[in-house]
Amino acid sequence: MKQKIKRGDQVEVITGKAADKGKRGEVIRVSTKDHKVFVQGINIRTKHQKQVQSQGKNISPGIVKFEGSMDISNVMLVCKKCNKPTRVAIKQEGDKSIRVCKKCGAKLD
Repeated sequence: MKQKIKRGDQVEVITGKAADKGKRGEVIRVSTKDHKVFVQGINIRTKHQKQVQSQGKNISPGIVKFEGSMDISNVMLVCKKCNKPTRVAIKQEGDKSIRVCKKCGAKLD
């Protein structure tokens, strides 16, 4: 199945935590096997890390913040032309398939 959301796309959170709903961010990573996306600045997790000293690696202790995964169905792609969250259609142009905005018909690739 062709992926409708790719790395580097601008997306908007449509459901999930109340603090993150409605926020926009760039997709950092897409996990196709688990149907998960990692969005920059959204779904921030904290991890308390102990100091580790093993074979020249010094990992400093402290609190590390990182982006957690969220289901790909909880985000919508933002069209660059109409600047609104939109569903994505896949159309064939010759032998290539391209992503198209369902609202305004603009090419997303």
